[in-house]
Amino acid sequence: MEDSNLPKKRIQTKTFEYKQVLVIRMDLKMSRGKIAVQIAHAAVSAAEEARKHSLVSWRGWLWEGQKKVAVKVSSEEELLTLRDKAIKAGLPVHLIRDRGLTELPPGTTTALGIGPARTETVDKITGDLPLL
Repeated sequence: MEDSNLPKKRIQTKTFEYKQVLVIRMDLKMSRGKIAVQIAHAAVSAAEEARKHSLVSWRGWLWEGQKKVAVKVSSEEELLTLRDKAIKAGLPVHLIRDRGLTELPPGTTTALGIGPARTETVDKITGDLPLL
């Protein structure tokens, strides 16, 4: 990606200023492949939301290496509560609903993408969730 607003050389750091968190529902008992695809949908869709509405965060996240963290929740209610908190915090979000072509009924809510956004803001919403 060429952009005159970005430095010519990436700076390696141990911390990330930006991150994206991908949340998956474990109560659905999806196969590993299905989980991977739902996480991928959430990552791409939430990144697009950030690109459209939070360009500075999106560019910073790309430049740092696109940090992503996958976490899990145990219910749709928990997933929707996270979405509402993230929206209230002004974060880019995208909720994934399955088309129902393979393992799940159409419209099943499976995953949530939050960010990319500032790490400290995302962590306020997702920092206590267990890793996938």
